Amino acid sequence: MSEIDRYIAAATRDNTRRSYRAAIEHFEVTFGGFLPATSDSVARYLANYAGVLSINTLKLRLSALAQWHTSQGFVDPTKAPVVRQVLKGIRAVHPAQEKQAEPLQLGDLQQVVDSLDQQARQAAQVQDHGQVMRCRRDAALILLGFWRGFRSDELCRLQIEHVKAVSGVGITLYLPRSKSDRDFTGRSFQTPALLRLCPVQAYLDWIDCAALEHGPVFRSIDRWGNLGEEGLHANSIITLLRQAFERAAIKADAYSSHSLRRGFATWAQHNGWDLKSLMSYVGWKDMKSAMRYIETSPFGKAAVPVTELKISSINNDPP
Repeated sequence: MSEIDRYIAAATRDNTRRSYRAAIEHFEVTFGGFLPATSDSVARYLANYAGVLSINTLKLRLSALAQWHTSQGFVDPTKAPVVRQVLKGIRAVHPAQEKQAEPLQLGDLQQVVDSLDQQARQAAQVQDHGQVMRCRRDAALILLGFWRGFRSDELCRLQIEHVKAVSGVGITLYLPRSKSDRDFTGRSFQTPALLRLCPVQAYLDWIDCAALEHGPVFRSIDRWGNLGEEGLHANSIITLLRQAFERAAIKADAYSSHSLRRGFATWAQHNGWDLKSLMSYVGWKDMKSAMRYIETSPFGKAAVPVTELKISSINNDPP
C-alpha cells in the first residue's frame, strides 16, 4: 500500500469501509451489476430491492457506489435525476417507520448493574475470576456508555493511556477520532463521579480486577477466563448487552448498543437539559441527529424517572 493509499484509507472509518465493501459486492455479485455503472443500472438495482431492503440501506448502497465511482475517477451515476426519482418513488410506495433501539430506562440500568454486582460477588466466592472480570467489564462498559452517550465503536476504541480516572472526582477520556470528529482533531470527554451508578468507580473496579495497565480498555474474555489483548469489536456489543440484560431478567430484544446513547439523551431531556447543552455534551453537530435519540412521552411525563442523580458539569471542562 502506498503512502497515499494509506492516508486515504485512514480518512474513512473502519465500519464505513466494511459497509461500503459489502455494498459494492452486493451490487456486483448478488445483483449482477457491472462497474463502472450507468444511472439506468443503478435505478434498476434500487427498483429490484425496493420493499426488500430498507430505505436507509438503499441510501447506504448509493453512497458506496458514489464513493467507488468518484475515487476511481468515473462520473457518479447516483446523482442522475432518474436515480433520485426512483428513490423518491420508493419512499412513497414503501413508507416505513424507522426502527430505533429502545432507550435504556434508568430503572433498568439500576437493575442490570445490581445484577452484575451480585453475579461478581457470587463468582468471587467460588474463585471464578473470569466471571468476576466479565461482570466488572460489562458494568463499566454499560455505565460509561450510558453516562457519556458513547457509540459502541467509541467504547471499543478507548485506550487506558487516554483515560484518567480519580475515585470520587471524575474521569477524563480522550478519543483521537470519532464519527462526529470529521477533522480528526481528537476530543476529550469528561464525566464526574456519581453517588449511584457511578461510571468512574465502575471503570476503576474493572481496571483493578483485570490488572490492566495499557492498551484497550474493553477486551474479550474467553470461556477459561483468559483476557484478550485486542479491544472488543463494535459488533459484539449488542450481544454483550443483551446477555447482561437477560441475566438481570430484563427483556432484551428491543435493546441495542444505541440504547445506552438514547437512554442518556432521554434522561437528560426529561431532567431539564436544554438541547444545546445535550448536543455539546454528547457531541452531536446538528439538531436532527440529536432529536433522533430523544424519546418523547406522548403524555408529557418523563419516560425516565427524575432521580437525585445529577451530572454536575454538562460542558467539556474537567469535572
